[in-house]
Amino acid sequence: MLSRRLASHLKRVSARSFASTSSISASHNHWSMSRSEPKDGPWQTVNLVEVGPRDGLQNEKGGIISVETKVELIERLVKAGGDERRGGELRQSQVGSAGELFLFSAIHLSSMAGTAEVLKSLHRVPDVHYAVLVPNAKGLSDLLSLLDSYPTSPATPPLTDEISVFTAATSSFTRANLNCTVSQSLKNIAPVVREARDRGLRVRGYVSVVVYCPFEGRVKSRKVRDVAKELLEMGCYEVSLGDTVGQARPHEVAEMMEEVLTAVPSEKLAGHFHDTYGTGVANVLTALLYGIRTIDASVGGLGGCPYSPGATGNVATEDVIYALQQSGYRVSGSWSGGASSESSGGGTVDLEQLVDIGWWISEKLGRQNASRVGRAIKAWREREREEKQREREKDKSKL
Repeated sequence: MLSRRLASHLKRVSARSFASTSSISASHNHWSMSRSEPKDGPWQTVNLVEVGPRDGLQNEKGGIISVETKVELIERLVKAGGDERRGGELRQSQVGSAGELFLFSAIHLSSMAGTAEVLKSLHRVPDVHYAVLVPNAKGLSDLLSLLDSYPTSPATPPLTDEISVFTAATSSFTRANLNCTVSQSLKNIAPVVREARDRGLRVRGYVSVVVYCPFEGRVKSRKVRDVAKELLEMGCYEVSLGDTVGQARPHEVAEMMEEVLTAVPSEKLAGHFHDTYGTGVANVLTALLYGIRTIDASVGGLGGCPYSPGATGNVATEDVIYALQQSGYRVSGSWSGGASSESSGGGTVDLEQLVDIGWWISEKLGRQNASRVGRAIKAWREREREEKQREREKDKSKL
């Protein structure tokens, strides 16, 4: 039986007009979506946060990744589409390497070596937020020193204007990841958030293991609620709820959302689902039913969790975009008019480009592409090439 909260929400959904003409074409080598602009404003607009350059690369096991590869990944993702991007992470005194990209919303860089070099090398796009993960006061101090040493002007924006902070819903996980309890991690984060905001930086919060913990099993939803609420009260503009081990099922995500929404509004939350058990897309759709409109995803399904055996990466960006096509939701940036911009993709989320990027970075890392959509589209392309080759051979035989 549906809860009263979800039933009420679905009633509001059904009252809205989703009438829009949609079509998807797969002309062998070209997949695209066209539809009229939804008339319902921003309500059904979904922001995708591309976490491949941060959460993805940080948890890949394929050896050292060059700064050049990280920069190329971020800039190719930016070109594939988006409005604001998040850029990097710093862990303690070490400048991290590559990032998270709110695909079509922002880019986050990771805590791996090389983040300063990545930030300095990026061609920064106006109105794009390159966010840096800062786990503690030392990390923030290093970032602020970097920003102070970098000259800015109206023509030269700062390297970043946003940071990310993170904790978890269980102390077993924070002890493994941060060497402290949940309570202590929040005490450590509070002055970081305060100082960052005093310096004019935006702050996004992350909560790991919101449904299952690799050490404690099923997580009590009230713990997630309390941690998310505290992060927002500190000054985070948004909190991302992470099914870090990818074990959650849709009904469990629904139960967690029910509890969290008793204390935190849906517009202040984001969903972050790994795809270990193949439920990533289903969990995304469940979160959307509860009013969540920001979803973290990873190109090619990059990533994993070092504390959970067998954990795979985040739900693939390509898979989420495909699942939302013709659904009544719109991915932010997908219906902008006008000519395409060379630097930002003109506000258009290009699934073809994302598929190419997913295969490119997967090959760079020597890994399998985890995107089901990416694999399917590649198969279509290969079949088309084979058909064209047969046609050419047939034409030659007639000569």
